[in-house]
Amino acid sequence: MAISSISIAAGGMQRASAQLEHSAGRIARVGAEDVDVTGEMINVLNAKTDFKANAKVVEAARDMSRALLDILV
Repeated sequence: MAISSISIAAGGMQRASAQLEHSAGRIARVGAEDVDVTGEMINVLNAKTDFKANAKVVEAARDMSRALLDILV
């Protein structure tokens, strides 16, 4: 269970990172393209929140694995 939750969370972290890079690139081109800065900043904040949430899942899986090992040893 812990392994699948870690891989799912890692995938979520990768998607959040890709969203952040995409939005940051769009914000960097504000003068050259018609960019909705407000919308892109909302995307940045959503990516940040998604990344943090997935990091918490990884931490919880780590803690559960650690507790299980403590019980078994």
